[in-house]
Amino acid sequence: MTERVNLDVPRWDQTQYWGRVKYFFTTTNPLNIFKSNSELEKCKEIVNNYKKGDSIPDGWTLDDVYKAKDVVDSAYHPETGDKMIIFGRMSAQVPMNMLITGCMVTFYKTTPAVIFWQWFNQSFNALVNYTNRSGTSPMPLDQVAKSYVLATSGALVTALGLNKLVKRLPTVAGRFVPFAAVAAANFINIPLMRIKELENGIEVYDENKNLLGESKSAARQGISAVVLSRVLMSAPGMVITPVLMEAIERRGLLRNMKWAPAPLQIAFCGVFLTFATPMCCAIYPQVSPVSIDKLEPELQKSAEKFNSKIGYYNKGL
Repeated sequence: MTERVNLDVPRWDQTQYWGRVKYFFTTTNPLNIFKSNSELEKCKEIVNNYKKGDSIPDGWTLDDVYKAKDVVDSAYHPETGDKMIIFGRMSAQVPMNMLITGCMVTFYKTTPAVIFWQWFNQSFNALVNYTNRSGTSPMPLDQVAKSYVLATSGALVTALGLNKLVKRLPTVAGRFVPFAAVAAANFINIPLMRIKELENGIEVYDENKNLLGESKSAARQGISAVVLSRVLMSAPGMVITPVLMEAIERRGLLRNMKWAPAPLQIAFCGVFLTFATPMCCAIYPQVSPVSIDKLEPELQKSAEKFNSKIGYYNKGL
């Protein structure tokens, strides 16, 4: 008889970097967005039945059940169980960001193009944040709107301002402006979207799942980690692609193919994002450790009661 497993726990060791990378490779798999509603429902039914204690269906293996769980995780909200908007799912991150990033690094010279693609990017980010909002602590629409407006404004000010500054610099300098704008927007957008955590703190537990309390310090650490991973995630496509395109254009390789730069840059971004997305999501553990002495005094006192040395918190994505 096949040993039963806990499907609520990833199959790979999440304390190890490459274990986290494998987990995120499955949850960000772009092929999952092509699953039909009937396929999604079938996978959900099989996973739910297995969790209830039912046997694996005839003709299926435990690996098939895990694959079904990967599909469920990519399409359904982890807390509410509701099917998420398709463009807000983790499986849509690579293809959507491939298109957006490719267009931002291609059409960066004119003001209308900068405004449109920076607006489009922040609109997509707002959709992703709203789709993946906490089910236990719903994100108010006014908070989403405020974050969206400020992040879009920050990205536009950065992009348009830098475009003016780099006009006298080598042409390759202008190609890095979209990355600077995206990075600036992340520093605005993510903290605003999670302002409640910064104000009230996030729950911290010890190794035995004892609740130590809510920590603003842990919230700051978690949000800082998310900002850094998001910036690093966009860096390869938005930094290496301009360098490659500059070298290609200097050699005149696209001289007779005026149509080629845009699709080529989108393709470059797609390749980089396929690997950068899971690898950067995995930089920090989803459930991250924090030294007790770095937490607030009240949490340190609480930890003393349980003789705890390390606290743990969910950093989010």
